Amino acid sequence: MTAFDAQPTLLGDTLQLRPLRADDFQALFAAANSPETWAGHPATERYRHEVFEPYFQFLVQAGGCLLILDRQSGEAIGCSRYYPVPDQPDDIGIGFTFINNRYWGGATNRELKSLMLGHAFQRFERVWFHIAPSNIRSQKGTTKLGARLAYEAQLDLSGTPAAWLCYELPRERWASVVGH
Repeated sequence: MTAFDAQPTLLGDTLQLRPLRADDFQALFAAANSPETWAGHPATERYRHEVFEPYFQFLVQAGGCLLILDRQSGEAIGCSRYYPVPDQPDDIGIGFTFINNRYWGGATNRELKSLMLGHAFQRFERVWFHIAPSNIRSQKGTTKLGARLAYEAQLDLSGTPAAWLCYELPRERWASVVGH
């Protein structure tokens, strides 16, 4: 099996994804510093510098994180991450995603996930999404991709075990959603 590149550069119609770097803090914090961006998210205070900074450091150190750029403006608008799934070692997870609230309600999340899923499915048969039970927006967005709730579990995805809703998306289901 070939190795998986967890930090590729991916280009879409309106987005560019590239590896997150330590010097991206200011650009990513500018995308994160609105309370509306974190509305409905379990980390409602993440728009604050002192709360965002440890999160950013985790993302850089953990690896697999991609900075989301608006191709037209070049502005950072969020990030997302590939990560190993503790209880599904043959699969990959996509998560730790946030997109600035100005980009909600359009095609941005779909394009982001399409780019990341297309890359992941070159190597993996299944992708997992782990969503906090209180994050209704992410639950709805994930089901629109064709993912289905498989089970609930206590998993350590970021240094602290937590309760997660575990959504599964097999390659074949994604192919039927996108018409391939």
